[in-house]
Amino acid sequence: MSGALLEVAEVAVEYRDRGRGRVRAVDGVSLSVAPGQIVGLVGESGCGKSSLARVAAGLAAPAAGQVRFGGRPLTPLGWRRRPRAEVGLQMVFQNPYSSLNPRRTILSQLLDGVPPDLPPAGRREHALHQLERVGLPESAAGRYPGQFSGGQLQRIAIARALAANPKMIIADEPVTALDVSSQAQVVGVLSQLVRELGVGMLFISHDLALVHRLADETAVMYLGAIVESAPTRRLWREPRHPYTRALIEAIPRAEPGAGLPKVLPGEVTRPESGCRFRARCPHAFDRCAEEPPLTAGPGGRVACWLDARVPTPERKGA
Repeated sequence: MSGALLEVAEVAVEYRDRGRGRVRAVDGVSLSVAPGQIVGLVGESGCGKSSLARVAAGLAAPAAGQVRFGGRPLTPLGWRRRPRAEVGLQMVFQNPYSSLNPRRTILSQLLDGVPPDLPPAGRREHALHQLERVGLPESAAGRYPGQFSGGQLQRIAIARALAANPKMIIADEPVTALDVSSQAQVVGVLSQLVRELGVGMLFISHDLALVHRLADETAVMYLGAIVESAPTRRLWREPRHPYTRALIEAIPRAEPGAGLPKVLPGEVTRPESGCRFRARCPHAFDRCAEEPPLTAGPGGRVACWLDARVPTPERKGA
């Protein structure tokens, strides 16, 4: 993880449930994002992606593990303002309608993130420049969120994050609430900004096809844990985990004779022991009663006993 902007090390996230006590939504996840790199995090709804995003952004404290930003431990947000050294970590939320205040002008909300050391005239100019970066006119600054479409609002949310001169952006399902044309616009803006500004980005989505177009590296999450991670092209070309293959096979294809996409059977429930995917895996066998480690190999990491590159652990007493 040397040289990483964001480092997530063995992070666990837990919630209290009246019926079940403590529920672990994220279970020992590690990943890193470097400057100018887009890391995609994919998985079905309910796998823990957004819980991890909140902890990675400092909006919640982990139950275990640590998040580091710029080489220093990240301070979870409290009632006080975020330390200046951590303002460079910004987040773009899923729903732009709820992440922007409908009673305040766009300019006033952009100014919230502008560095305080700029003079008053410079602060306004800096805020307006962010609108230009995301393809919106300066006239948008005096208007209110209710006067914009969903795609425009998400671009405004990105502009607000850019106003803080971020080094790292966490985008949590930033296009889920948008129509297809708006999705393409927002993804194009994010990709261009990462390349131009050299910021790092953790892009979270349930849409593997979208992540395939955008991310340099991809991590696949299932029931709170990373089951495979690799450079995106390699993962798409040679998926090593059955869950990754199932996600790829579920993507509709506009090709002659492609047929209907395959639907992964079963429900997202974790078995009492062993591999967390084995209840839905068509290749499960006896050894899957033990949980496989996430093991590094040529081209990536995978947690699966089927993978030939996963070594057999030594058994006690063997």
